[in-house]
Amino acid sequence: MKETLLIIDDAEDLLEFLAEILGTRYHILKALNADEALIQLQTQFVDLIISDIMMPGLSGLELCHQLKSTIEYCHIPVILLTAKKSHRDLLEGLETGADAYIGKPFSNDLLLVQVANLLKNRSKIKEHTAHMPLEDNFVALKTKSDETFILQLTTYIHENMEKKNLSVDDLAEYVNMSRATFYRKLKSISKLSPKDFIDRIRLKKAAELIAENDKKFFQIANKVGFGSHSSFGRNFQKHFNLSPKKYLDNLKDKWE
Repeated sequence: MKETLLIIDDAEDLLEFLAEILGTRYHILKALNADEALIQLQTQFVDLIISDIMMPGLSGLELCHQLKSTIEYCHIPVILLTAKKSHRDLLEGLETGADAYIGKPFSNDLLLVQVANLLKNRSKIKEHTAHMPLEDNFVALKTKSDETFILQLTTYIHENMEKKNLSVDDLAEYVNMSRATFYRKLKSISKLSPKDFIDRIRLKKAAELIAENDKKFFQIANKVGFGSHSSFGRNFQKHFNLSPKKYLDNLKDKWE
């Protein structure tokens, strides 16, 4: 599936030019100003934003600062485009949290490489984050806000581990987001749906309880919130490539 880029520029000819350059590789969304862009972000998955700096209303710098200061959008890479090329202008752009700053006129190849590199780095982070609930490792997240977001969710799930009907709505309400915004945020930074994220944390806890070797498997299944022993077994096998019994047997072999 193609990644989605949101391009923002009040000059329609440049907007169309950028869409033409990038449209063969990516799915393109277009906005003539920051307000239009913010409306699109409320309903669309966006993998990267390219914005002009000089625009009527909210400038590209102000938009970037707002996005990078908001938990819902701070994970999205932002490239700023500008005709200003001084060292001071560059610093001002980067200080807003922009991931890249490209001066006009720009090389098409430079823009394509910059976009590809930012998306590649983001993909690596998402791949790592997808396994984080099994690793308790938060160092690869792109921003401190993302790290805090994942840590809050993980803590909340641990505190409600035995609640079998723990839902997307519960998590969204906990982080004060709408269901749709929460789903997009979690999916964007982890590649996991909320259900998969919950299941991974449950399974990590189950593995810890199995290692303690003082509970039956059905007791562990109940303890970590799975509705049935069979569902627990299927999910454990899927994520660890081992049945709970085989997992315990392997641990016993190491202990002996």
